[in-house]
Amino acid sequence: MIFRCSSLANLMTNPKIKSESLSVGAKTYIKGLAKKNFYGYTNKVETKQMRKGTEYEPESIDLLNSVWFGSNFVKNNIRETSTYLTGHPDIITDEAIIDIKTPWSLETFPALEEDADSYEWQVRGYMYLFNKPKALVVFCMIDTDDDLLSDWDNREIHKVSHIDPVKRITVVEYHREEALDELMDQRLRDASEFYSQYMQQLNNK
Repeated sequence: MIFRCSSLANLMTNPKIKSESLSVGAKTYIKGLAKKNFYGYTNKVETKQMRKGTEYEPESIDLLNSVWFGSNFVKNNIRETSTYLTGHPDIITDEAIIDIKTPWSLETFPALEEDADSYEWQVRGYMYLFNKPKALVVFCMIDTDDDLLSDWDNREIHKVSHIDPVKRITVVEYHREEALDELMDQRLRDASEFYSQYMQQLNNK
């Protein structure tokens, strides 16, 4: 089984019982993947918040380029896949992976690094796949277009272009660690084995 970097957080939670390799939550997540593949269904959910996060990526990259002097970042179109892991980061530089996050509003935008949601394992997966020593998660707050807003949405937390661009970017930095690479590699092998065993049970039911 090949897992996406975005799913690593589900697999990397530590089990409460030290003798086990996967947590209860990780096993539940893997069983869910196996069930979808076994029965051939998806349960994709798309919200307005998710649409902004994906569809407005070019605007977020433009904001980043406007703030970081001399940068001319473009969207990456390369996907790397290993035995157990696949990933497609937003931006690749000579020394780093950059992953762009576009918050829904000023209320969900992390004003400081300490306020940011953790995407650590996702970008550690990217560093592993692309052999980069550093990863940056960059939160870019940009305007939400009216077609995503309802009449009762507060425009003050969605229309932000009047705010200094520097104040609308928050960066969280991670550095590659060999010990965490090894832990991730082992967890992926265990997860793939558990997936295969569960699929075999489904096929033999």
